[in-house]
Amino acid sequence: MPHFTGRLSALNHHNYFVFWSGSFASVGATQLQIMAQGWLLFELTESTIALGYLGAAASIPAIIMTLYGGAIADRLNKKHVLMATSLAVAALLISLAVLDASALVRPWHVILVAGLISFTSGFDWPTRQAILPALIDRQDMMSAVALNSIIWQSCRMVMPAIGGIIIALVDTWLVFLLCSIGFLIMFAVIAGLKVSLPALTISNSATHQVKEGLLFILHNRIFLLLISLSYAAMFFGMAHIQLMPAFTALLETNEQGYGFLISATGIGSVLGTIIVGNFQHSKQLGALILASTATSGIMIYMFALVTAFATELSIAFELAVLFATLASMFASMFLISTMTVLQLRVPDELRGRVMGFHGITFSLMALGGLLAGWIASFSSAPVAVATGITVYLAIIIWVAISQREIRSISAQTPA
Repeated sequence: MPHFTGRLSALNHHNYFVFWSGSFASVGATQLQIMAQGWLLFELTESTIALGYLGAAASIPAIIMTLYGGAIADRLNKKHVLMATSLAVAALLISLAVLDASALVRPWHVILVAGLISFTSGFDWPTRQAILPALIDRQDMMSAVALNSIIWQSCRMVMPAIGGIIIALVDTWLVFLLCSIGFLIMFAVIAGLKVSLPALTISNSATHQVKEGLLFILHNRIFLLLISLSYAAMFFGMAHIQLMPAFTALLETNEQGYGFLISATGIGSVLGTIIVGNFQHSKQLGALILASTATSGIMIYMFALVTAFATELSIAFELAVLFATLASMFASMFLISTMTVLQLRVPDELRGRVMGFHGITFSLMALGGLLAGWIASFSSAPVAVATGITVYLAIIIWVAISQREIRSISAQTPA
């Protein structure tokens, strides 16, 4: 295996290299699953509020179970937990593929499967975060965080475009079938890991363990502020992704256009991941965190504006792609910087629980889609998204003015 340096240094650890490589299968499947479920449900209902219900199903179970998933990640054998979650999601996606292919699928089927996958993800995400220290050396943590982000963002860049083509040529059932195969591949990868991960002997109950993680966050202001800001970013700032089928209709494009819009968010995120690496040793990391997320919000404003006047703009689709790309680029810079700060400062014995609380961040995007879908049901998707961004920018301004702890974060501060 070649020797990697700099931002790729985590890949020198064989277990992490295998885990990272295999994760492309499950993460790629996740991206395909999300876009295909949204398209299928909008096809069945033509309703923005239905997309909101899908977002709630894809987020609420994960939010609830992530709390206990973090405690479980600190108590059980992490390898076995990840094997179980991979098999469970594969089985659910095969079931949805069969229903879809046989024309028996109904809107509630799509929402139910999304909810069950969300429930399973509540165990999967914090376990993935908690397993990292067993796969790498501490000095390579920043590299591992960035590389993990590259998995998600590159898959967001490529897979939706591929999914759009598959849906146009065949149908959504084939996407779900391919997604199930992706999770089966991940199961095989995890099963083959040569790593010793014994369960920890913990006498306290899971509820007590969750409380312990929560108290750590509440008593450490940097953790409380960064996690809260991440929550707000996803809930108020990313609803446009959940409502993308509705924006696709406003832009008068097709399945492939829908795939390209979702892929644009992935392209932006990859660019953000590359760019932010140049600032990870900056004394002004706190300022970067605030500036990047504020700029992301402004770009989403522009995306909403372009789609609102799509019929009057000859290049509306191209502008929408541009602003979706820029919004995700700056959002990625914010998320990677934030997660790196947290990973380097959290005690190992609390990592699963604390990062489990942070993992709720990624479920809130879909939940924010429920609020946005409700607003859009009596106004429009652009108005709904602009409303959420207005609230979020107000939160950022308050944090920037009043919270010196965030402004003064430095990458050179010892963990």
